[in-house]
Amino acid sequence: MPDDFAFPKQVMAACEDSRDAWDFLRHFAARWAVPLDERSGCGDEELAAAERRLGLSLPPAMREGYALLGKRDDLTSSQDTLLGPERLHLDETGRALVFRVENQSVVRWAIAVDDLQMADPPVIFQSDVPCSAPEPWRPFLGRFSLAWIEMVLTEYLLGDHGHYDNRESDTEALETLEHHYTRLAIPDYPMWADPQGPPIRWFWGPDVLIRDDGRAWLWAAARTPQALQAVRRAVPGDWLMGPT
Repeated sequence: MPDDFAFPKQVMAACEDSRDAWDFLRHFAARWAVPLDERSGCGDEELAAAERRLGLSLPPAMREGYALLGKRDDLTSSQDTLLGPERLHLDETGRALVFRVENQSVVRWAIAVDDLQMADPPVIFQSDVPCSAPEPWRPFLGRFSLAWIEMVLTEYLLGDHGHYDNRESDTEALETLEHHYTRLAIPDYPMWADPQGPPIRWFWGPDVLIRDDGRAWLWAAARTPQALQAVRRAVPGDWLMGPT
């Protein structure tokens, strides 16, 4: 396997087709974490039991995602929580199937019940911050398999994988980021903390992932300490974790 396994090209393909999305996640786990195996996913009976309990059929992409890595907490639940099949539930209105919850339970990700007949339906999200009452469900990403990619990259980025850092952003840092790193093909999508503000964007460099949160904050995760140091040199500023 090449050192970078053509990362940006594979992300581009994964954003267009669910089969490529699952292939990308297999490659990502093998290269950046621990390879997926038969213990990584949920079994057919677990998923069938969830369908019987809920009285509905799960979309093919949801079944495929859970079967691939539904039990890999390191890639699905380092920060927020992917609900296991036994915890999937409908929201209070019965109109959204909730599958992921933010770590302080202020955000939920779901599929609209009306979209469950689609093979790879869009994902929606709902936040009760800053209001005490939940906001309306909002669009998140246009395909479930794409949201699965976003979930895995986010959980890796925010998990304790050894080589990571973060810092407040500024105009100079953003200009440097856009000049020195490759923008990944993941579409812009909203920050749940500020849905009306600038979107989240992803960038890649050799052995490093960088996430731009609404032009306000940068997160970096690297496969090696050398790759992380290269980010700090390329985008100088007050990185909070300091040298490793």
